[in-house]
Amino acid sequence: MTAPLMSLTWTDHVTGRQGFLVVDRLVRGVSSGGLRMRPGCTLDEVAGLARGMTMKEALHYDPEGRYVPLGGAKGGIDCDPQDPGAYDVLVRYLRAMRPYIESFWTTGEDLGLTQDLVDRAVAEAGLVSSIQAVYPLLDDEKAARRRLADAFAVDVDGIGLDELVGGCGVAESVLAALDRADVPYAGTRVSVQGLGTMGGATARFLTRAGLTIVAVADLKGTIANPAGLDVDALLAARDGYGAVDRSALRPGDLELPGEDWLSVEAEVLVPAAVSYAIDTTNQQGIGARWIVEAANMPVLPEAEELLSARGVVVLPDVVVNSGTNAWWWWTLFGDIGADADEAFAHTRRSMRSLIDLMLARAEADGTTPRAAAHAIVADRLPVIAERFGWYR
Repeated sequence: MTAPLMSLTWTDHVTGRQGFLVVDRLVRGVSSGGLRMRPGCTLDEVAGLARGMTMKEALHYDPEGRYVPLGGAKGGIDCDPQDPGAYDVLVRYLRAMRPYIESFWTTGEDLGLTQDLVDRAVAEAGLVSSIQAVYPLLDDEKAARRRLADAFAVDVDGIGLDELVGGCGVAESVLAALDRADVPYAGTRVSVQGLGTMGGATARFLTRAGLTIVAVADLKGTIANPAGLDVDALLAARDGYGAVDRSALRPGDLELPGEDWLSVEAEVLVPAAVSYAIDTTNQQGIGARWIVEAANMPVLPEAEELLSARGVVVLPDVVVNSGTNAWWWWTLFGDIGADADEAFAHTRRSMRSLIDLMLARAEADGTTPRAAAHAIVADRLPVIAERFGWYR
């Protein structure tokens, strides 16, 4: 992979807070990648995420599909999303990024931001849409925009479809790994860090598949129960930031320190919150067989080396959490309609195919799943470049 096409740092003239935009590359003149807001966000972090987006787009390339991958990009703002002035910072950032959003950067929600909030700030910043740069690539813009709007209006049991498809993809990644290892779903224990959009949906789908969620971590700490948590009750007791109201806990539920989600007895860990959650120190307490990266970059490379050396399989974020981004484009370009069953079925097929391909490649090459994913991308990028062209 080469250096990014564009990298910039923005400083808010009111608060002095900084924001970043990295465009890794353009395909057909457009790039795709969400906007995150968190205290401590850095340019290097955003650059890594942008490169990951290039990989996610390439991994979902299907020559028979209507959706054609875009380039990878990412935005980030160094600000606590719960700060009273955070929304105003977001609006000023989007105004500064307006030329790029209008021309070649399509974006949406990421860590710390919801799509509703992004959409409101985008409108206040004077933009048509956070994904308006892709509109010229559509065969029928009006029909495509209506299809996506209709999809965002779909809810399942009171939860928006857009909040569920990513977790559906993560859950299917877990199930595909279990199936390849011939491990039954019943009796398989899972610990999840983060009960926001991605973590909450993942826990929901895994529970319905018959797995047992034995621990979840949020901003307040870890909730655990060796016999299994009542996931639906915990999801219903969340606030807007994914924190669970402890009054919803049952007598057998335990309140533990935040880091304890890593060391509970479980076969699967799902980091679904912040980047850099697993480092060379805390990885020592992990006894799980699989770590499934629902968050972006949750396992530091040095920690992954140590984990792999002792047989812990890390399923990488570039594959595992790619479902939400792909669902946007499958819907907009017309590969699927505004229907929950169709969206879940398409997501499951695509994610299972990718996981199987990645694990088979890792086994054949004698390497890690992450290295296998990189190898698959390396095979696909020249094909995409030859067919559609890119700027890098």
